This record gives sequence, C-alpha cells and structure tokens, in this order.
Amino acid sequence: MAATFSDVERQFYETHYTAFVESQNERNARIRHTERNRSIPDLLSSRKTCPEETIYQLGTKDDHASAENLLNIVTEFIEEFKAKFGDHVHVLDWALHLDESTPHIHERHVFDCENKYGEIAPQQEKALEALGFNLPDPNKPLSRRNNRKIAFDAACRKMLFEIAKRHGLELEEEAEYSNRKYLEKQDFILAKQKEQLAAQQSKLDELTLKVNDMETLIDEVSTAAYDKAVEVITDVVRTETRKEDMRMIEDTKKWVLSPERKAPQTTREYAAHRLDTVLDKFLKTMQTTATRLQEKLLKSEVRQKGKEQVKEKARDSVLQLLNRLQAEQTRRKPSEPPTAEKSENRFQ
Repeated sequence: MAATFSDVERQFYETHYTAFVESQNERNARIRHTERNRSIPDLLSSRKTCPEETIYQLGTKDDHASAENLLNIVTEFIEEFKAKFGDHVHVLDWALHLDESTPHIHERHVFDCENKYGEIAPQQEKALEALGFNLPDPNKPLSRRNNRKIAFDAACRKMLFEIAKRHGLELEEEAEYSNRKYLEKQDFILAKQKEQLAAQQSKLDELTLKVNDMETLIDEVSTAAYDKAVEVITDVVRTETRKEDMRMIEDTKKWVLSPERKAPQTTREYAAHRLDTVLDKFLKTMQTTATRLQEKLLKSEVRQKGKEQVKEKARDSVLQLLNRLQAEQTRRKPSEPPTAEKSENRFQ
C-alpha cells in the first residue's frame, strides 16, 4: 500500500497519531498557544518523536557473517523484538544492504505510549517505562546518562547475541570503540573531545610558563638597540609564539562543529564554546605577560644592568660582525647596490 519506506512511516503515523495531534492542537488553541501546534510531518521530523534507526552488522569489513546468516539472525531477532516489545515499540520497516563492503540491515521503529489524556502518542521514555525498564541507576534522576533507553539497548544487544549463538556464531559481547572498552558511542565522542580540550589547555599552560621565563632575555639583547629589542621581543611574544597554537585551537573548533561529527549539536556547540574560552584565556595571558615583560625590561635599574652585561659579553662579537660587513662592502663593485643581511632572533 506504499511505494517507499517514507510512505510506510507516514501512513503509520497518520493512522496511530492523528487523534493525538488534533486533540493536542485543540488544547493549544484553548490556552492561546497555537504556535505549539504540530502536524504529522512535524512528528516525523522532530528529534523526540521521529522513528529511531538501528543498523545491524555482524563483523567487520575484512571478517563478517554472510548476508544469509545476517538476514536469518536479524529476521529472528525482529520477530522476538515484536513479541517482547511490540505493545510500545513498533518496527516500521527494515532492509538488507548489500551495496557496500559489509552486509548490514537498516531497521526503523517508533516508541509510543498512552498519554494522560488517553491518546496514543510517540514518547520514548514513557513507552520504555510501560515495558518495565528501570533507570540504570535508580538512585539518580533521569538524565542523558541515566535513562531507560540505555537499559533497553542493553537488553536488545543481549537478545541479539543469544540468537547469534543459536545460529552458531560466537560474537565479542563487550563492545569496543577504537580498542577501548565499551562506552556508549556518544560518551566516547565526548571523551575524545575532552581529551582534545585537555591537550589544548596543556599546551596553553606550557606556553604561559615559557613566556613567563624571560629573565634571560636581558643577557641576549644588543647594547645599541636595547629599547628597540624590548619592543621586538614583546611583539614576538604576542604574535610568533602563539600562531601555531591559535591555528590548532581554530582547527579543533572547526572539527568539532563539522556536520560530519555524530555528537549532538548541543554537545558540539558546548565544545566549541569551551575552545573559545581557551582561546580567550590564551590571548589574555599572552598580552598580560608581554606587557609585564616590557615593563620589567624598561625599568631603569634592569635596563642599565642589562646594557652593561651585554656590553661585556657582546663587544667582541659586534666588532667581528662590523669587520666582516666592512670587508664584504669593500669587495663589492662600485655599481653593485648594497644588500641587507637578514637575521632572525628567536627567544624562548
């Protein structure tokens, strides 16, 4: 009766949830909040009420079950799934995909339950509560890390493994991501983002210490250009020492906000906000440290002492440099224009 899976899902929603939608819209009108009105297409597209999709795959690209085994196991699983959870979790459609390197099955279902008005409405947590699932930690409140969906997924995995064993397959039951013991996939993504933020913070701390350790600069500046050297040094602190790190932070932010990331939008935005905070702290630290450094170097007693020390240590080197430049100029042809020698100083 339907040409596509989308049509199947739309027809199911229209059949089962139209009464709920119309009644809720009437209640919204009575309290003058028609902006809250929704339609069947709205339910199908909303993150809270749309069908949930599960992908079943046994093995990896290089070592996987045959398409026939996969089909038999998942078919049996779906039948058992319907028998156990079909009162509140409805399988809408599923399909075997053989167009990629590893056979896999896409299956979509929706959770629903009777609301306080006696209407059947799509609502996941209430549906799972009606099926008898408890919170993983009953002593803690309902949250993203403590909800009945976690318990439901664990029960489904266990059921799938048992069916696979009946078909002669031995599966690794402890799921891993990137060779790490099982974490919920979203938690693993969050953990990786936290590691990256920690690495950025560590780099920031390292640079802050490096910039603060500038006492030796006094012994490395030129006598004749002391004041200019102070200006150059502080400019280097503000720019050169932070370019790569700023680029790293900006690249990480782009990576976090990229649509290819599978973490929730709110999580990615929070991670990007934290990166902006790190960047702001980084810039403020650089500016403050550079300013303090310049003030210290320009204090009369420090400036005078620095000049005297540099004169004692650098006089011979300066004379040698002048003699070399004079000799090179003498060797040049009269018509040859003089060229400036580029020098580069790095302060760490």
